Formats: sequence, C-alpha cells, structure tokens
Amino acid sequence: MEFPIVRSRRLRSGETIRRMVRETRLSPDEFIYPLFAVEGASVKNEISSMPGVYQMSVDNIVEECREVEKLGIPAVILFGIPDHKDGEGSGAYASDGIVQKAVRAVKENTGLYVITDVCLCEYTDHGHCGVIIDGDVDNDSTLELLQKEAVSHAEAGADMVAPSDMMDGRVMAIREALDENGFDGVPIMSYAVKYASGYYGPFREAAESTPAFGDRRSYQMDPANRREALKEAAQDINEGADIIMVKPALAYMDIIREVKDSCDLPVAAYNVSGEYSMIKAASRLGWIDEDRVVMETLTGMKRAGADMIITYFAKQAAMLL
Repeated sequence: MEFPIVRSRRLRSGETIRRMVRETRLSPDEFIYPLFAVEGASVKNEISSMPGVYQMSVDNIVEECREVEKLGIPAVILFGIPDHKDGEGSGAYASDGIVQKAVRAVKENTGLYVITDVCLCEYTDHGHCGVIIDGDVDNDSTLELLQKEAVSHAEAGADMVAPSDMMDGRVMAIREALDENGFDGVPIMSYAVKYASGYYGPFREAAESTPAFGDRRSYQMDPANRREALKEAAQDINEGADIIMVKPALAYMDIIREVKDSCDLPVAAYNVSGEYSMIKAASRLGWIDEDRVVMETLTGMKRAGADMIITYFAKQAAMLL
C-alpha cells in the first residue's frame, strides 16, 4: 500500500499551526465603519432591513464613535439624511448641513479619522445623484455642486472625502476645488468602480435615497463589465485619486483583485448593505453561523486584494478579532 508523500494536513492539524501558517490576516486597522447622521437629539432609529444599523442624531453619532475608537477601528465614513430635500441637494453643501455638523462633533470628541461620502442622492427630492436636466442626471452641472460639497466637508474638518456619484471627471473637479481652497492635503477615496447593483437595496432605506423615477444605470457601471472597471480606476488615478474603491465587494472579488494588480494605490472594498443584510437574515433563520460567515466574508475581501474594507460588520469583527 502506497501512502502520499505530501501531506498538507500536517499544517492543518490544530489551531496553533493553522494560525502560524495563515496567509491572510484581518485587523481592525483595515475597517471603516459607516454611520448615518440625522437631525435632532437622542435619535437612534434602527433600519428595518439592516438589523443593528441605525440612523442617529449627532449626539448618538459621537457616542457610537467613542465605542468604535475603543475597539481599535481607526475610521468612520459619514452619510447624511437632511430634514429638507430639494432638486439640487442644497443640504449637501450647506455649512450647517447634517454631515458638516456630524464631522465637527466627531472630530471634537474623538481621535477617529473621518471620511465623508460626497454625493447628492441623500439630499435631492428626486433621489438621483445630481442635477436633473431633460429627465437625466446632467454630468457637468453636477460636478459644480460636488465641488461645493467636498469643500464644505473639508471646511468642517473631514480628513478625507469619498465621491460616490459616478459622474465623469468628478475626481479632477473635486481635487481642483480642494486645492484652490487650501485643502491640498485632504485625500480623495474614489468610488471608482461602482456597479449598478441590486445589493444596495437596504442602503436606500437607510439613506432615504430611493430614486423617484428610473434608476442609476445611466451613470453606475454595468455588472457584466470587467475591462471597464480597470478603465474607470485608471481614469480616477490620472485625475488625482488617492485610494480606489470597488463597490459592491462580495460578487466582485475578481474585480478587486484585478484593480489591485493593475495599480499601486491602496484599494478599498465596500461590503455593502445587501451583503450585510443577507448574512443577518440567514443568521436569524438559524441557517448559518453568523460570526463564522462574517469573518470568512471579510477575509475573502482581504484575500482578493482589499487594503481596507468599509463594512457594517466593523464593530462585530473587531470584537471577534
């Protein structure tokens, strides 16, 4: 009877040796925690489709950030839901806007690194990511408003801005606006590769940003396209992006790997709302071991090439680590 010469199981025989030879390691240092800020005081509204995720007033945002900081998570990304919405999303670039207030409070009360989402969809009464002309989002007039929004976030104290609108040329426009206003040290994390995805469903409830008509396929990417992702990433790098993001993550790990292999910039992956909610739903039904699947999912994103992960699981994963 012949036996195998190579026995890979030797290095899987116990947790200690598995830990010693592990190729991919997660750390809270790589997590960015998303938060949804709303007006008012003592507000903490759980999002029905995202168990454990809340819309919070600024006072509760600060308390949440203190907990995040204690867990060793270095950064948050802020989204805002204003009381008033209009056709041009004016709340996005108001000096007293909800995100601007949240940025000031978090910076005053914690040492966290604060990133802001730069987009108009949460602030427009039609739910699209820019100015509507002739029934569609007008690219170039939207760029002017995104410039104003990014500058207002930087003035409030944001450490980094992250445009998610998918307008052509927005990284260059924002870079120019930041530099002209004395914020040349504020980096841009570009949602460079953002697909028109069904995985965003729960986020639309969280951010109250469901389009009033049509959809976002005329400006977000077709999920079937791979080469286009590399083109979008290269374009944003040429325009001055400091970090490139792929969104969603779970169904696009091949894209994360290709973007990572094609550039020298840090790559972020957004573990989006639908990915989060599917795990939570399956766990509530008793179909999966939630903690195990969370860690396996995040490890897969890291293994695919993500240097940082935006995830609603950040606190849970940090506790497990």
